[in-house]
Amino acid sequence: MINKFSIEWSSFKAELQQHPELILQFQYARNNWVKANYHITEIKQAPITSVDCGGVMNAWTEIIVQLWEPTEEEDGRAMQVKKALSIIDLVESKLSLNPKGVVKIEFGNSEFDTRQMYPAEFIVDVDNLVINLTPDATQCKAISRGGSCGTTENDEECCAPAQTEKRKIELVNLAADQNSCTPGSGCC
Repeated sequence: MINKFSIEWSSFKAELQQHPELILQFQYARNNWVKANYHITEIKQAPITSVDCGGVMNAWTEIIVQLWEPTEEEDGRAMQVKKALSIIDLVESKLSLNPKGVVKIEFGNSEFDTRQMYPAEFIVDVDNLVINLTPDATQCKAISRGGSCGTTENDEECCAPAQTEKRKIELVNLAADQNSCTPGSGCC
């Protein structure tokens, strides 16, 4: 998994545990906030196994926290961090979440297509813990391995199986300086 904003589950939880009394708010785009009456509907653990364009197998785990905005307004309902932590405790009592899993927040509403985003920044703002979200993006894992996304100077494409270099073996005649039998010499 390659993303400069990714955070592991254990670190995400530790950030929340530092601020149990604050109101937990999510900003999913500039000046666009998940409504204060949101619910955490589920926490999913998704083990991912993939093979990339170069034929290399990759594996990682994602922990996805799903947020939902009810259509009806609920006055006075804003989630404190400690409520989110109690939901996390309930989930972890039934499902052992991978502490190294990459956290994503899944959210969408009638004006914003549902997507999974990374918690990019945690900001304490008076009585609020604001989590700014940043979108996920596609990527070429070959680049992270030192490859390139394009043609190399050897006209090899990064998005092709890796070519193994054939070793040249030098044959050596160990008996050249000794008496040797050759076909037709009558020595055998």
